[in-house]
Amino acid sequence: MKTIDDLAVAGRRVMVRADLNVPLDGDRITDDGRIRATLPTLTALLDRGARVVVCTHLGRPGGKQDLRYSLAPVAARLGELLDREVEFPGDIVGPAAHAAIAAMPRGGLVMLENLRFNESETSTDDMSRGYFADRLAAPVDLYVADGFGAMHRKHASVYDVPLRLQSAAGYLVQAEVAALGRLTADIRRPYVVVLGGAKVADKLGVIGSLITAADEILIGGAMAFPFLAAQGHKVGSSMLETSQVDVAAGYLEQAARAGTEIILPSDVVVAAERAAGAPHQVVAADAIPADQMGLDIGPESAALFADTILRAGTVFWNGPMGVYELAPDADGTRAVAQALTGSRAFTVVGGGDTGAAVRVLGFPDSAFGHVSTGGGASLEFIQGKALPGLAALAW
Repeated sequence: MKTIDDLAVAGRRVMVRADLNVPLDGDRITDDGRIRATLPTLTALLDRGARVVVCTHLGRPGGKQDLRYSLAPVAARLGELLDREVEFPGDIVGPAAHAAIAAMPRGGLVMLENLRFNESETSTDDMSRGYFADRLAAPVDLYVADGFGAMHRKHASVYDVPLRLQSAAGYLVQAEVAALGRLTADIRRPYVVVLGGAKVADKLGVIGSLITAADEILIGGAMAFPFLAAQGHKVGSSMLETSQVDVAAGYLEQAARAGTEIILPSDVVVAAERAAGAPHQVVAADAIPADQMGLDIGPESAALFADTILRAGTVFWNGPMGVYELAPDADGTRAVAQALTGSRAFTVVGGGDTGAAVRVLGFPDSAFGHVSTGGGASLEFIQGKALPGLAALAW
């Protein structure tokens, strides 16, 4: 896999596919970690005299223009961090974008509008996606992949464009591959996996492969409820899809056969609604009231999870332990983060939500072995799956 150090970029137009899918509150960026993560690549290219075109997605606008997902705030923040002007034509492959790219001086930077405003970016039809890729590639000379968080998607800007241009990996992608590779080729045991978050369907599918690799799997957040239900416990009004219960039961049986311990919360923090002002209480995980929902792991569970992490040789964590945005429901996530910072293990924090959570709670990225920018991408990588974005760089 070539890197940007292998490319002659001076005076050339270089498209950088970044992952700047940052959380927004209106037009305010609440965590700019993903923007900061790609600064080393952008700075290196600009310092070497490249003409840089940044493209990325934001949210899920459904293939049409939706100004709630405009990248204008991201372009403004990127300009602040780089201390230079970022041209934002508000276009992707139309005349305004092409004119801005054509007019760039050496060391200039243009950011295209949200790629997902064009339905062909995420199309499963190869011809549709390829036509969009042709238009993206037309005004540029080189391609750099630096958006690891999107590399598990077979999207036009991730997969098809690098097939059309001389391509290389940026520094962020290089760092991700090196760090996550240690979770497949250089595991120090015990290997502890911590899973949480609200995207249960996205993560349930990975547990089967992790059972064969990990020694212990700690499950919190909304991920825990299908497993608690599979053990016959009532989970009140907690987030749960009944179809997930049988899947969880199968994983519990598989883990028992493999000798891998799945550790579930013994207590949870509950409330009648997801609101900071709602009355909260701690209850046993097998005694959640019918009108209450689980919003965090309880203090007993947090202590158990922390103790398990402190005994580990390698830890991979993907997904908060609760609704960390609300103060009453942040303690579980904080306890896990604190344990990782005090561990002698090689620690990887995986996923945009998890990275945002640790930063919101005051933990710097430097406190961990590696903070990945990819949620689904990091999960697929450590399972040994081929990522389309990486495969395209190796063609």
